[in-house]
Amino acid sequence: MFEIELHRLRHDELVRQAEAERRVREAVRVRRAARRGAATRGAEPESHTRRRSWFARTA
Repeated sequence: MFEIELHRLRHDELVRQAEAERRVREAVRVRRAARRGAATRGAEPESHTRRRSWFARTA
């Protein structure tokens, strides 16, 4: 009987850990998607091509 209870406790703990890890992964995925969306909305497609370094001309 004691072994069955230990097994159940361990199982419950593993289920809790897996759920916590899923929540963390989901939060990271949502944050990355929000960052990508903000970067897409905030920057013009050619914003980096207009900036030229003065050092590149002297070389």
